[in-house]
Amino acid sequence: MPLAIGRVAPFGPMSATALLAGVTCGLLLPGLPPTAWLIALLVAGLALLLRGDGWRLAGALLFGVGFAGLHADHVLRGQLPASLERRALEIEGRIVELPVHEPRRTRFEFVVDDHASQPDALRGKRIRLGWFEEDPHGRARLQAGSRWGFPVELRAPTGLRNPGASDGEKHALASRIAATGHVMEPVLARRLAAPGGIAAWRERMSGRIAASVPSASSRYVRALALGDTRALDETDWSRLRAAGLTHLIAISGFHVGLVAGFFAMLAAAVWWLFPGLCRWLPRPFAAGFGAIAGACLYAALTGFAVPTLRTAVMIAALVAARCLRRRQRLADTLSLGCIVLLLLDPLAVLGAGFWLSFAGVAWLLWCLPADQGPRRWAMLHGFVAAQAVATLGLLPLTVLLFGQASFAGPVANLAAVPWWSLVVVPLALLGVLAETLHAGLGQWPWQAAAWCFDLLWPALVRIADSPLAMAWLPEPRWHAWPLAMLSVFWLLLPRGLPGKPLAMLLWLPLLCPPRDLPAHGEAELTVIDVGQGLSVLVRTARHSLLYDMGPATIDGFDAGARAVVPALHGLGVQRLDAAMISHGDNDHAGGWGTVSRAFPVASLLAPEGSPVPGIVPCRAGQSWQWDGVRIRVLHPGDGFPYLGNEASCVLRVETAHGNALLTGDIGHFVEAKLLRDDPESVRSDVVLVPHHGSAGSSGESLVAATGARLAVVSSGAGNRFGHPRKDVVQRWCQGGAEVVDTARAGAIRVWLGAQGLRMQERRAAHSRLWDAARRRSGTAGLCYAPEMQRP
Repeated sequence: MPLAIGRVAPFGPMSATALLAGVTCGLLLPGLPPTAWLIALLVAGLALLLRGDGWRLAGALLFGVGFAGLHADHVLRGQLPASLERRALEIEGRIVELPVHEPRRTRFEFVVDDHASQPDALRGKRIRLGWFEEDPHGRARLQAGSRWGFPVELRAPTGLRNPGASDGEKHALASRIAATGHVMEPVLARRLAAPGGIAAWRERMSGRIAASVPSASSRYVRALALGDTRALDETDWSRLRAAGLTHLIAISGFHVGLVAGFFAMLAAAVWWLFPGLCRWLPRPFAAGFGAIAGACLYAALTGFAVPTLRTAVMIAALVAARCLRRRQRLADTLSLGCIVLLLLDPLAVLGAGFWLSFAGVAWLLWCLPADQGPRRWAMLHGFVAAQAVATLGLLPLTVLLFGQASFAGPVANLAAVPWWSLVVVPLALLGVLAETLHAGLGQWPWQAAAWCFDLLWPALVRIADSPLAMAWLPEPRWHAWPLAMLSVFWLLLPRGLPGKPLAMLLWLPLLCPPRDLPAHGEAELTVIDVGQGLSVLVRTARHSLLYDMGPATIDGFDAGARAVVPALHGLGVQRLDAAMISHGDNDHAGGWGTVSRAFPVASLLAPEGSPVPGIVPCRAGQSWQWDGVRIRVLHPGDGFPYLGNEASCVLRVETAHGNALLTGDIGHFVEAKLLRDDPESVRSDVVLVPHHGSAGSSGESLVAATGARLAVVSSGAGNRFGHPRKDVVQRWCQGGAEVVDTARAGAIRVWLGAQGLRMQERRAAHSRLWDAARRRSGTAGLCYAPEMQRP
């Protein structure tokens, strides 16, 4: 039995749950309390923990809130100060992760030396850098574990905030990234020391696998053996997600178990060969310590990923219980692993791996019997039951974390889990061991692993490519996940309990959330946060139009993949009835390729002469009606030449409750033309500020003519153009408009409906303590109207 004080074991499931709840609540606060309050919560929690009995759970909860808050506060305070942003800095340090080499850039993580010669704000800090250079030969010298000196330009971690999309600022906090930036002058980069350490070993071993296995499946062998997923492209990941196999392709707890088992057998064999060692340490204990050594070594080799660290802690707990001759339940072992991980790194709860790792094991321990009995096919029955429990139990988490549900997952996992875990992974690990002992010995196990992988992979591809394999789900309400978890709990209770069919109804808020579509005659505009670019979704009751798709660069940032497609999925868009590219500049048209592959598009419009292929010209005078909403094209007119920004398609959305004007990148010339040709057409309640708020647009005449109540700017945080210009913002403010900017607000949703003009800013509606925009500048420089309705 586990050690207990009072009625609550200090390292049991209830204590672990209370600590996890406290850590999670502390990190989900909209803002960090003062440090003194966090210290007070920490001390109070410790006092209650020491008191024991019924106070232990409250103590664990309070301790978790204070502990996680202090960690987050420390990491956020350590991020790059504004005074050092956009400045040339000279730094020295070590590359600590495997660099990702692309045709035009290399991305890598770098730890700055903790030395007096380095900038004070960066000493010992981890930063994320990019090396941009057409010639890959210079960048090929960037190897994991090597030391370098660089001239760099940095900024504090800043990300986009959109519905359905990942949060880069949260990831930076969890990874303890203090700054991001790029190498300014690659010719001035200096390699100070050759590669060394675990990271260098992983990269060398990955290179040997690539050389030994020439087939395309080499990239999967590297991922399964070393956790090196650099060679997997977006197609690979989309197929793995559709088939529900992403949990297998990276290093998992099963890998650690295999290595630990091998080391245990090795230690037992040594003790069998030399019986005299038993006088100092019994052979079972030696095998246990060998398992711990193997688990910890392999966890270190993989960078202490959450699943590997969890398994290593559980193995250590089981060995310790055996050495102490105490009976240790698996639930207590899992709880101890959770507590240890939270104490080592409370920020781990910000990653999906933590929740999937512990939740999957917890569901299995709770639902499946410890002894399957002597029945025939007991092992097969247990495996199928485990897959069913894991699939059902983790479905709410996968929808919450990734916004998608894999319906092909149960079928694909029934084949992939035993084949990959019992055949492919052992062969891949055997190759790593053999290659470590002697160069060249790992070739045949790796080739055998690749051959075995290829036997099953084509069938898995067919399953993943099926249109019914995966469903994207809109963002649910806050209460949807607890209701779904309650339903899972009830469905997995023993047979015979009443109400199980009714429990299925609790899934509806998660799987079929309300899409908040406008009513007939109303319209909704969502200005997606794409950085320095533009993308706007216009929705009526039954139709959707996408105006621009944001920027994209070759082998670099793609707003279509990072922002637009996830936002459309998060908002419940299934198809686009029309798409309009205002003009051919990359910051407006770059994401079109990604969007067109993800969504069926009925019609694509763009200015005549635009470099975007396969389009229908948009011309002034075009108009159509959707669900009581009229949409008109105001510019360019017939015969207007393609002049880049000035040829932007200008769109007007007219509803019974107000109008909106989408202006693209037009400047003063086209503004004057619109006012001269049809001044009434520009009068609108909502205006998308032309050209991201540049000095060459938003003339006084246009601002006055629109009479706008809301002016929306789409710009990137800290962009090099200085958009939006202060005088432009002031002009709109003096004109009576509230000015909001995606760089500070995130995605901006605007409703033109019977309830009046309403607006919602993503960062304000989903406030997080790691919000970079709020910590940097708040709302300074913009004008906010308190009377604007915010749902």
